[in-house]
Amino acid sequence: MQQHATVLKCDKIVMRFGGLIAVNDFVLELSKGELVGLIGPNGAGKTTVFNMITGVYTPTSRDIYFLGEKITGLQPYHITRKGIARTFQNIRLFGSLPVLDNIMLAQHLRLKSDPFSAVFRLPWYVREEKAIYEDSLRLLDAVGLTARVNERADSLPYGEQRRLEIARALATKPQLLLLDEPAAGMNPQESEDLMRFIQRILKDFDLTILLIEHDMKVVMGICERIVVLDYGVTIAEGGPKDIQSNPKVIEAYLGAGANAVS
Repeated sequence: MQQHATVLKCDKIVMRFGGLIAVNDFVLELSKGELVGLIGPNGAGKTTVFNMITGVYTPTSRDIYFLGEKITGLQPYHITRKGIARTFQNIRLFGSLPVLDNIMLAQHLRLKSDPFSAVFRLPWYVREEKAIYEDSLRLLDAVGLTARVNERADSLPYGEQRRLEIARALATKPQLLLLDEPAAGMNPQESEDLMRFIQRILKDFDLTILLIEHDMKVVMGICERIVVLDYGVTIAEGGPKDIQSNPKVIEAYLGAGANAVS
């Protein structure tokens, strides 16, 4: 595959719901290897942006490009196959299944064998299953969950459930990873661990990451560039220091407290 310096491009995309404009003329370019934060008050349109990028919503106007290819209007599973994965604000694991099964299920997206081969366990299907099993174990080792392989997903501590959800997204072999409030509900120590974890997987898995997060310590601590939305409109973009001192950003966060971005 041809390599593109620009991994993602949102070209002035708009999302309307009836008479409500949820996102207006949103512009974003992500370069390979970047870790960019998308922040804003509740209702600013951040998750709507994620939903447009991942195919849950089709922009009302304009287009989204991934590795130079227009992906506007594609179904979510097509977009995942192309190399975009996401997590959710509310953890969505298969809680009653073992940790290993959660990872293996995500890898079935790339199975080449047909249902007939699976039912009759034909040799090529068995080989694929073995490869998925071994790859899943390697992935769990890479994210520090080897000791939890056979435990139920919903029995893990909260921080490890978050890590498992990210690992499941990684199992689809993405080039672009969208993280929707990964620090939500975490205590300070868990947030510190998460920051180190995200920085590590960015390099180890050769990713580009777009992050929605309300924990400003996390955003300011790991993001090299930050985009700020308010009522669906981009009001600021820049490095952490620029964003912290931007009057428009401070004003947008006043409803959450004047020190919300400090």
